[in-house]
Amino acid sequence: MDHELTEADLQLIHALQIAPRVTWQDAGAILGVRPATLAARWERIRRSGAAWVTAYSAGDPTAMNLAFVDVDCEPGRVGEVAEALCRIPQVQTVELPAGHHDLMLTVFTETMPDYALTTAPAILAVPGVERVQTSLGSRLHQAGHSWRLQALDPQQAAAFAELPGPRPVPGPLPPACRDLVPLLIRDGRASAAQMAKVLGRSPSAVQRQLARVLGSGLMSFRCDVSQLAVGFPVTCTWYAKVPPGKHAAAAAAIRPLRAVRLAASVTGQANFVVTMWLRSVAEVMNAELALQEKVPGIELIESLVMLRVAKRMGVLLGPDGRSLHMVTVAGGVMPAQIGPEVREP
Repeated sequence: MDHELTEADLQLIHALQIAPRVTWQDAGAILGVRPATLAARWERIRRSGAAWVTAYSAGDPTAMNLAFVDVDCEPGRVGEVAEALCRIPQVQTVELPAGHHDLMLTVFTETMPDYALTTAPAILAVPGVERVQTSLGSRLHQAGHSWRLQALDPQQAAAFAELPGPRPVPGPLPPACRDLVPLLIRDGRASAAQMAKVLGRSPSAVQRQLARVLGSGLMSFRCDVSQLAVGFPVTCTWYAKVPPGKHAAAAAAIRPLRAVRLAASVTGQANFVVTMWLRSVAEVMNAELALQEKVPGIELIESLVMLRVAKRMGVLLGPDGRSLHMVTVAGGVMPAQIGPEVREP
């Protein structure tokens, strides 16, 4: 059921964008709202598909491979190809652009050989795929996890940002701890009690294992939203060319632009990718002017407006951009919540 987001809803979503696993007690203290009220509010928002918290493996940043893949399909088969690609866990995002290519994919693999030997062949093997073109990410300057709704006042936002994070825990994760990873990918706010029920372990043991996972730094968490529900229904991606040695400066220059969701250096003729969320297609030209003003010498090679986003960071989305409460993990497509939420006392 659709749910019209209130200002209080937007504030809670903004809070979870800053601190995705904040306790309802800490959030309530900052927002001046009872923890039980916040828990019920979040469950209503989550059920509506307007916002959700997910997790993904951060991996080793020196080895992780990020690929932007353009896919051309046989005529009339774009929909079925998109559906099949959504089932591949490494294909984190599937977008349908208005442009020269039928689909745009964002792919994460642990290493480049993993992409070359496993994921790329899996993409090519999907019936209906005619051709793929890959650009490798050489540096990720900005990503969707840092995009904010700006619904909190500066003091509240600062308070959430200052909440202490998990205590760092060095060393490799034991196998028992790794069992928690797919559960967190399915539900980024999963509690130790919820995971203990799924795994058949004691809550106290899972609480220790969860602390180990969170402290390892191997998992990143994000609160994502339905673009339409929050008033930014248009996604536009630019393939651009930035002079060598100017990429970091270009990324820093456009970071203050609220609309920017992604900035990455890539291989190929277009060596820089920028994605923005906009309120209308009419804003595309204004966004291009802003990019050219902020980054002298930038050459905008191609702009692509997305007609639909079928999957974002592992979560399947409906035609209206709301979560379908399904996520792809190594075992296939699974519900995006591992069980009923256990309310905090």
